[in-house]
Amino acid sequence: MLFSMINNSYLESTKKQFLYYKLLGEKAMDQLQPEQLFVSVTEDTNSIATIIKHISGNMLSRWTDFLTTDGEKEWRNRDAEFENTIKTKEELLKVWNDGWDCFLNTLNSLTPNQLTDIIYIRNEGHTVVEAINRQLAHYPYHIGQIVFYAKMLKKEEWTSLSIPKNNSKNYNADKFSKDKSIKNFTDDELQKLK
Repeated sequence: MLFSMINNSYLESTKKQFLYYKLLGEKAMDQLQPEQLFVSVTEDTNSIATIIKHISGNMLSRWTDFLTTDGEKEWRNRDAEFENTIKTKEELLKVWNDGWDCFLNTLNSLTPNQLTDIIYIRNEGHTVVEAINRQLAHYPYHIGQIVFYAKMLKKEEWTSLSIPKNNSKNYNADKFSKDKSIKNFTDDELQKLK
């Protein structure tokens, strides 16, 4: 029973964290002009559009038939994910949502008992927990790139997606003015970003 409670808590916590990072990426993109999503500062940097194409390609490959087929699908062309072929913001958001829908639908379908099952990525066995953790490091890494890039490209004032500069004291005072509670840090953050 305790094992199942811990596993269920783990699944709920990771779902909230992934949704939080998805929303961070969307709120960063919302602050840009559509053409800024396709800007590459140098030949060796990826545009936000390219980063999104890569994240989506990874999600579709890793999370399609997650429990039964290798996470690096034969149909995936990872190198092509880094070629800028998307032309409009609408097309870009479709690619973004296709990847997230595949991933979140699979994550939402998992049960606590499946967390110790073995899946494969490039023929290397992972427990389901390890596969989730792998992506919990990978996707926020790229979301961080998107947010940083968006802040650099923003021509007007940036609307902070976290605690605004020089506002930590006020933020902490508000948190400590409330009773102690057990909840995920994303509960409040998701509400603020919506």
